[in-house]
Amino acid sequence: MNQPTPVSLRDRFIQGMSHAASTVNVVTTDGAHGRAGVTVSAMSSVSADSARPTLLVCVHHQSPAASLILANGVFCVNMLKDDQTYIADTFAGRFRDQIADKFDCTEWRAMASGALRVVDPLVAFDCRVLSSDRVGTHYVFFGEVDDLFLSARGSPLIYANRSYGAASRIDSAVTIAAGKDAAKRRLSVGCFHTFGPFILPEMLQRMMRGGTPLDLDLIEGDQRRVQESLLAGETEIGLLYDLDLSDDLKTVVLQELQPYVLLAQGDPLAGHGEIRPADLAGRPMVLLNTPPSRDYFRNIMIDAGVTPDVAYKTASLEMVRGMVGQGLGYALLATRPASDLTYDGKRTITRPLVADAPPSRIVLAVRKGATLSPAAEQFLWFCREHFILDA
Repeated sequence: MNQPTPVSLRDRFIQGMSHAASTVNVVTTDGAHGRAGVTVSAMSSVSADSARPTLLVCVHHQSPAASLILANGVFCVNMLKDDQTYIADTFAGRFRDQIADKFDCTEWRAMASGALRVVDPLVAFDCRVLSSDRVGTHYVFFGEVDDLFLSARGSPLIYANRSYGAASRIDSAVTIAAGKDAAKRRLSVGCFHTFGPFILPEMLQRMMRGGTPLDLDLIEGDQRRVQESLLAGETEIGLLYDLDLSDDLKTVVLQELQPYVLLAQGDPLAGHGEIRPADLAGRPMVLLNTPPSRDYFRNIMIDAGVTPDVAYKTASLEMVRGMVGQGLGYALLATRPASDLTYDGKRTITRPLVADAPPSRIVLAVRKGATLSPAAEQFLWFCREHFILDA
């Protein structure tokens, strides 16, 4: 019988530390020896009561930033906001095939030391190297803070469970009993923003009618945002498309949606019983410009040998409907609102799309191995019951 391979202390340490939530920071340096920058999560306050406030950052010894921080003797810690993941990814080397110079990803300002700060970080600490120490694979730099920049608004970008997240306020419980009761009622759900409104409100109403009190934490966003919230433990359950999902998630298929064509009332194609991609060739398209919908709808046309003429792009389903209602073009969609009226009162027409296209599959996703709360278990049960009965 094969024995399981023992997991080393190092691997268990890395796994354990992956659960530690940290701010995401880009550490930069500039001076006579050159400039460099690197994304780090290992940043911490040391003391506010020394001669000058001090902090520390850890930088891998193979990073060009490490040797240049030592040579220049200065560095700036840019604590990023939760909408600046692209800056973190750039300085982590993830876009090296898209950009020659990492610093071209955003605008910069020079701090007093000469080190650069992002033009609008949450916080920027301008530091002079107080001391450094090589520990294993990393340099630990202790810095005296000479100056800092504070943003007037924003929330920190957080990294935990190998994924980005955002900070949100949590009020303390008045009593221990109240805290335990609140934990039982808490339901954290992530929803893909176009079809979430068609599923979530009804599921919540069913649960409330069933006597389940709820305190809902809701995160709405595109495919990436919902998936990241699941992987980071920010949400327990996600409603999203079954496309490009992490292997760390398991899914339950709820519904398959066939793509259709949305037209303005009075459009010449409205008289057709069904529409093929060739019928749409040369006509302006209003594209739902959010992944994975964007590529899904474009590829339907391209796979049928038609190059879509995208006249307008928007990430809002209702904006797509509004533009189509005004006769600005057609759209391909999968989600079907109950009303054919747009926000401004224009009537739209739907027609079946005849194309060799796979359906869109809406799934419930949870992290593999996660123990769901009672509220999340009930939500999953209500969703499965509803869609199985309606199938």
